[in-house]
Amino acid sequence: MRNEGVRMEQTLKKVKRINISSKRQVTLPQSFYVSLEFTDEADCYIRDGEIVIRPVRKNATGEFDDLLLADLIKEGYSGEDLLQEFRKRKNLVRPAVQKLIKDSEMLAKDGKLYTVKDVFGEN
Repeated sequence: MRNEGVRMEQTLKKVKRINISSKRQVTLPQSFYVSLEFTDEADCYIRDGEIVIRPVRKNATGEFDDLLLADLIKEGYSGEDLLQEFRKRKNLVRPAVQKLIKDSEMLAKDGKLYTVKDVFGEN
């Protein structure tokens, strides 16, 4: 319980009020921009009645690269075919993860208890 209070206090210290221009533009505080490592793009979405703006992580799927390559090699890919198939499948990872997150958020909203099998299926 005490840790939750500390985290909430730290989060509240980072709250800053920002202006919205007549063109509906906002400027991120520099400390937020730097500490979250924003670049020239951001993901923006609505969650529970709030706008969430977060930095785009271009290599966010990198943790799956080794597994993906191992599977492709087991499937017999090599050389240029391996490279092409790797690029193709790597592009499928992020949308799949985003769908899993969206689906799990929707399940969580209805208040029922679900097992991992309910959320992710048999495989």
